[in-house]
Amino acid sequence: MSTIKEQLIAGLNTDLANEYQAIITYITYGATVTGIYREEMKEFFMREVPDELRHAEYLANKIAALGGTPTTTPVAVPPAADLKQMLMNVHRAEEETIARYLERRQQAEQLGDFGLVNDLEDIISDETKHKEAIEMILRGL
Repeated sequence: MSTIKEQLIAGLNTDLANEYQAIITYITYGATVTGIYREEMKEFFMREVPDELRHAEYLANKIAALGGTPTTTPVAVPPAADLKQMLMNVHRAEEETIARYLERRQQAEQLGDFGLVNDLEDIISDETKHKEAIEMILRGL
């Protein structure tokens, strides 16, 4: 296996671990959010889960297709005492996720996997929309 391919698989596994974290984070925060806007914020968090689950499924399949083994270990969920901290945590995670996917796109280009490049563009678009939605909510707090 080429070094570029190995690095790509390792990176995709990092991305997968972070997608698992996102799923767990959104479910946990949706369950534990409190305050006057609890119902709206619970719905907001839970609405993000299907996108993150779709990303995780795609990554696991791609890792396997490239000859790797998908990770089963998520990154730890950051604790949050209140809604603002929850939103700041998920905003930071979305920013970091976008940066990782931009790096992964470059690796996929180097490997010549243009299908992956295209799919990563779609995922980057999804994550950017998530980040912008969180920014809009944070401006109102």
